[in-house]
This record gives sequence, C-alpha cells and structure tokens, in this order.
Amino acid sequence: MPKFTYTARDQKGQIKRGVLNANNKSSLAETLRDQGLLLTQAESDSDGKRKTHKNTSSLFGGVSTIDKIMFTKNLQVMIKSGLSILRALDILNRQTANKKFKKTIGDIRQSVEKGTELASSLRSYPKIFSPFFVSMIKVGEVSGKLEDVLAELATQMKKDRDLMVKVRSAMMYPSVVLMTMFTVIILMLAFVLPKLTDIFKDFQVELPLTTKILIGFSELIQSYGIFVLLGGIIIIILFVLYSRTKGGREKIHALNLRLFILGPILKQINLARFSRTMGTLLRSGIPIVEALSITSDVLGNVHYKKVMSDAANKIKKGVKLVDILEESKKLFPPLTTQMVMVGEETGTLDNILEEVADFYEGELTETMNNLSSILEPVLMVLLGLGVGIVAVSIVSPIYSLMENF
Repeated sequence: MPKFTYTARDQKGQIKRGVLNANNKSSLAETLRDQGLLLTQAESDSDGKRKTHKNTSSLFGGVSTIDKIMFTKNLQVMIKSGLSILRALDILNRQTANKKFKKTIGDIRQSVEKGTELASSLRSYPKIFSPFFVSMIKVGEVSGKLEDVLAELATQMKKDRDLMVKVRSAMMYPSVVLMTMFTVIILMLAFVLPKLTDIFKDFQVELPLTTKILIGFSELIQSYGIFVLLGGIIIIILFVLYSRTKGGREKIHALNLRLFILGPILKQINLARFSRTMGTLLRSGIPIVEALSITSDVLGNVHYKKVMSDAANKIKKGVKLVDILEESKKLFPPLTTQMVMVGEETGTLDNILEEVADFYEGELTETMNNLSSILEPVLMVLLGLGVGIVAVSIVSPIYSLMENF
C-alpha cells in the first residue's frame, strides 16, 4: 500500500500535514474527510521519486552559485521587509533572468501556495538546493527565524564561493604556463624540426641522442598525428569513465590528497567545509547524527565523505566524534581532533567547529595569496627545461653543421 504525504485543511481553514497509507488519492481523501479534514495536496513515495528525477535531470547544471546567493539574499531582504514568502517568491520569479531557475522558483511558489512548507518544496530540487540548504531552511521555518537563517546561508555561500574563486584563480597561472609550454613544443616538433631534419640527413650531421628522440616524436606526429590525437581523446574518455566508478573515484581522490601543493589545498578545503557546515548545523539545533549525514553530502572528497557517513552510524552506538576522527589521522590533523575533543568535553562543539572553520579558511586564503610566488620558480624551471631541451637539441646540430664549412 502506497504511503502518501498529504496537506489538508480543517473546518477552521488551518493547514494540517501528515503521512498516511492508502490505496490511492481517493481513498486518502475519504479517510481524511472522516477526520474532518479536506485534502488539498497529496504525493506518494513513487510520485516524489519521479518528480525529483524530472526536476534534477532537466535542471542539471543550469543554476550558478551566484544565482543561488542572489536568490537567498533577496529572499532574506524581502522577508525582513515584511513581505510574505509567496509575495517574495513571486517577485524573485519575475526578477530572475536564468530561465531554468525562473521555472524552478515558479514551481516552488505554486507548491508553497498549496500549503507545502518552503523546505519541502526546495527538497524537490536536490541539484540546486543541497541537503544542507534545505535543512537550514527547515530549521528557520520551525524556529520562526527564517530571516536569520537566510542571512547566514547567503553569507556562508558567498564565503565558499570566494574561496573557490581564489583556488581557481591561483591554479589558472600554472595551467596557462604548462599549456603554453606544451603548445610551443608541439609546434616546434610539427613544423620546425621536420624542415631541419632533411638538412641534417643531407649533410650527414652526427645527431645527439636528444635530437634523435625529438626527431622520432616529430616523425610520429607527422605520420600518425590523427591516430595520436584520437588515442589521446580515447585515453581522456577512459579516464573520465574510470573516475566515475567507485574504485576509480576512491583511488583518484586519494592520489589528489598526496599531490605536491594541490594535496594540502584540498585538505584545507574539505576541513574548512566540514567545520563550517557541522558548526552551523549544530548551532541551529540539528542533531549530530543528522548533521554528520548532511555534512557528508557537502564534502567533495570521497574519503572525507566516508568518514562522515561512518561517523553518523558510530555516534548512534555511543562513540565520540573525536575518537572517530582520530582513526583517520591522515585526513584530520591533531589541531582538528584536539579542538573537537575540547568542544565535546565543554559542550561547545558548535562554537569550536566554527573557530576551526575560521582558521582553515584563513589558512586557505593565505595559501592562495602565496601560491603564485611558490609556483613561479618551479614553473620557470619546468618551462626552461622543456623549451631549453628542445631548443638545444635543434641548435646543437646546426652548430655542428656550421663547423663543417
């Protein structure tokens, strides 16, 4: 027998919500009528799954972080000004330029108008509104502090976005340098070296080993360039497919955490998100088990996700959070575990975690600001070696040729 989540109104017009088992919606309506309730909305488990699938598939990747920040901030300002949620959603729907987000807001407004809570309406769009976002909205509705919760969400989303922008900006420079070096080398092998190779052969110039290797690569590109390109594309596709498997994702994420420079940055990002999310959820009154489960969805690295998921189960058995984190010392440094221990012992875990988040966010910002000065000498050495080896390999035989005249 299907389980229905329903919204109904009593004889005074007050909204009543609940869950009942019924054969169909007609049977549900009759049952509620016997209780003096008028059914206004009902959704079975299967309907909810189909609806969620439809929403997520059609809107995947269509809403930017900026769109969500502006939505959250504007909604907070309008509610603070005294507007109802329905009126605020109506205004946001008309103001939003993103067509997909516009449709989503319109659907959410209709759902709220029928009596569904805002958090429940947002939950139908998991690709846009994360479990953390929905849970915080639910806390705001229950506590009557939706305005404060929206302000906090907007602030946190902006902080998270600013951090990601700094990371991307810092990584852009080395990416451009390495791509430029690779392009220059390929162009020299494809267009410059072939013209010189014929001259070297005509004059029987003794070639160094590095020049012979480069000529081999050059001939490979000329003769089988299309196959090399296709092979590279196939390798990339296979890598992407492998990275989407459970085992592949685990190995790649583990490797990422051990990479030079990038590894520590990824750890700082995950630690900052863990601390900030957990601290915010606990301070909002969400139970620690539920908070750990929601935090697991927020983290990007599968190994951090697994620790959070396992922690949610172990906490139910009476295990302390600090003991769980200490089992993963490679992921959670002593600073984090010691602060968590203090928080658990003093009953101020939410405040302690937010202090830890401030620390890691500050560390990450400093790392990003100093990254260019750290990477610049390394990149210059790599660029010099790459282009230098190619240049010397080409110029050296030319000098040998000139000495023969």
